[in-house]
Amino acid sequence: MRAHITDRSSILAALAVALALVPVAIGLAGCSSTANPPAGSSSSTTAATTTSGTAPTTSTSGGTTTASVEIGNTLNYGSLGTTATIDCANGKSLNVAGSNNTLTVTGSCDTVTVSGASNKINFDKVDGRITVLGLDNTITYKDGDPKVDNIGSGKPINKAS
Repeated sequence: MRAHITDRSSILAALAVALALVPVAIGLAGCSSTANPPAGSSSSTTAATTTSGTAPTTSTSGGTTTASVEIGNTLNYGSLGTTATIDCANGKSLNVAGSNNTLTVTGSCDTVTVSGASNKINFDKVDGRITVLGLDNTITYKDGDPKVDNIGSGKPINKAS
């Protein structure tokens, strides 16, 4: 019974983090600044720094906006309609928020949380847990034996053969 409560609280915490990223991605839609502007420049992008001391990365291209922040050992990626490669390195956690993204994740992720709709994400390896909240997300991993929580509706999470 205790494990069930722990699982639910970690899922709710992951949901809160993932949902917090969606307004960031949407709110930056009109922003045309880039990360790390020249010294003396004023930008909301550099106003928030992470615990690792790096500024969040944002980019705007063709009407889509991407926000990427690393906090400690967790990568937070929010985007709408992009194709990208993300490096999970060796054992980082990854939170993805957004919709209509096609992502290739290299390296070995510890835990993964995906929220949004119609994302297509391929992982090299996931060791700990995959939690998916949303609709019609296509999640595939090549290696690892993660615990899977598919809370949304739509497609199953599959291990590539």
